[in-house]
Parts: sequence; C-alpha cells; structure tokens
Amino acid sequence: MKCLVAVLVCVVLAEGIVRVPLRKHKSMREALREKGIHLPYQDPALKYQNNELAGSANMYINNYADNTYYGPISIGTPPQSFQVLFDTGSSNLWVDSIYCNTDACNTHTKFNPQASSTFRAKGQIFYAPYGSGSLFGTFGYDTVNVGGIVISGQEIGLSTYEPGENFVVAKFDGILGLAYPSLSSGGQTPVVDSMISKHLLNSNLFAFYLSRDEQQGSVLSFGDVDSSLYQGQIHWTPVVSETYWRIGVQEFLINGQKSDICSQGCQSIVDTGTSLLTAPYQYMSKIMQAIGGQAGDDGLYVVDCSQINSLPTLSFVVSGATLPLPPSAYISQQSQNGNQVCQVNISPTYLNSEMPLWIFGDVFLREYYSVFDRANNRVGFATAV
Repeated sequence: MKCLVAVLVCVVLAEGIVRVPLRKHKSMREALREKGIHLPYQDPALKYQNNELAGSANMYINNYADNTYYGPISIGTPPQSFQVLFDTGSSNLWVDSIYCNTDACNTHTKFNPQASSTFRAKGQIFYAPYGSGSLFGTFGYDTVNVGGIVISGQEIGLSTYEPGENFVVAKFDGILGLAYPSLSSGGQTPVVDSMISKHLLNSNLFAFYLSRDEQQGSVLSFGDVDSSLYQGQIHWTPVVSETYWRIGVQEFLINGQKSDICSQGCQSIVDTGTSLLTAPYQYMSKIMQAIGGQAGDDGLYVVDCSQINSLPTLSFVVSGATLPLPPSAYISQQSQNGNQVCQVNISPTYLNSEMPLWIFGDVFLREYYSVFDRANNRVGFATAV
C-alpha cells in the first residue's frame, strides 16, 4: 500500500484501512485556543437567517379602471395561479374553489385542493363580509407564492358559497387581506404575519404605488420600499388601532385654509380595497358646498366640467405633514350618453366611531406612495412620482 504523505495519513485498523485527510494549517478556533481565547459555539446557519432566507419582492399589479388593483399569486403543488385583490382593509386570504357553484365562483378560476400534493384541510368554516359582497368558506393549509416569496403551510380560505352579484363581474378570483390579524374572520393567520413569523422579509413592511389614469405600472413591494416610485421624504404617522390601518387626522384644509372640518380631530382608515375617498357623512354638505358639487343620479356628486381648474385643493394634516389632493385627484371625467360628466370621487361614510372617520381609498393613494410598517405600527406617505 502506498500513501502520498503530503496529502493523506493512512491509519491501519483491524477492519482495514481508513484514510484521514492531513490538515496543514490550524483552524482559527485552535489558534485562538492556544492563546487562551475560547470562542463559544455558534450555529453556522445563523449567517443565512438575515441574508438568503429573508428577502423582498417588487411585483407589478394590475389597474382596472382606477377602481381595482389586483395581481397574481399561486397556491399549491404544482402551483395553481389566481388573481387577487390586495386589500389593506381586510385580513383574510381566500380564493374561489371547486366547492362553490354560485355565479360568482363559476365566472372565475377555482382552486382545486385535490390537485395539490401539499394541501391539508383544516375543517373549519368561516364567513367574511365586505363593504360590497360576502362569502362563506372553509380553511385549509397550502404553499402560497406571493411575488416570489414562498410561504409553506399558509392558512387559506376556500370559498364555498358567494351569494349575490357583487363578485360576479370582479376581475379577481379572491382577496389577499393585508390588515392586522385581529380583523381576520375565523382567526386565520394573515399572509404578512406568516411572512413575519417565518423571517421571510428584510423589513417587516410592505408598500404600494398605485398608477393613475387607468394606466398600468402599479407596484406592490414586500420587505422594502422602492425609492424610484416617490419623491421627497416619507412622512410617518402611528397606527391608532391595530385592526385596520387606522391613523389620526389633525386638520382638513380647503385651498390651504383651515376649516371647521376635523377641528376636533378625525381618523382615517388607509384602504387599498376602497376605490373612492370617503368622508364622514356630517361633513359632506360642507365639502360639496366648497367644491360646488351637486347630487347626481347614481348617488355620487358631479361638478360643472368647465369649472375643474378653479376647484379647491383639499388637504389633510397628518402628524404635522400636509397632504394635498388637487382637483385632478378627486374629479374624474366620464362620458355618459354622449355628454361629458365630471364626477366627484368622494362619498359619505356612515360608520360608528368615537371620532369622525374617513377612508383614504385609491383616490387618495394614487397621489401618495404608501408604506405599511408592521415593525413600528405606522403608515408612511410620500409624494408619488
């Protein structure tokens, strides 16, 4: 038997020959030990925890008629693809399923749990009401992919009954809620909470850029912000209730002047799932008077299209920052029966609340890059590009 001494040491045992690599140099730990320095043991996998496992994702989402912002996710193994509404005003993830045979389900892509090798049934039913539409469903667990972030064992809702017509013409096959877990129907763990608990994000936040004028290019980011989508600084304000993304509003300005609207303070829910800007009902007449709004046939207000350039800028003061909405943000021009109609995209809110409550829907959010920071329970706004 021959051994290359520079490479191997040959050890002869009764059972045979074992080749042991010959190490030329001492390890760092051994060299330090000779100097009397003893390093504690550390898990070698720790270096991956904040690098390879944690991440971020920027995903393009669709803009339908400036009313709905939705995008793709996949569920199951092999993956089944769905379009979902990304909704900061709710907390549940659900999709249409083969268990549902109403018109709303039959016009959309349905999830088939029998075709997924990673699906596990939970055997719990739930009911989820929304501002428009509701559904019944059952919970299960499966792998969910959102923008390349893969969540194993995510709790999902499978619709079993969707009454009415609200979801029939929807452009999406389900809803992915992004509010706090306390708002979740049936106690379902929201997707973002799963991302956080599994350390899948560089930073425990997500952010929206909503495109204007029915154009594409909307972006939803998880784990990071995209500085190319806003200008100036991000203005932060704390969440006042960890249910919805609910914030305080100190003042409401009309053309930069203080009004008695919100003079005693207001609050607002920041909601990507609401198309319009909504105002507390008790302030609607004053707001419409300020902009010359007249009640239209469909319950919304309209203004004279020739007066658009002279309409006031409406501003909200939030944690000291003034956030203006120009007329171009809250007025939309539409053609009805060959005539141009200028609609006021502000509607009244009838909500029981300890303070007058607005909803900052898409009308507001198109003007501002919005950041939803779960780590610090705050919302950030920066002027969108």
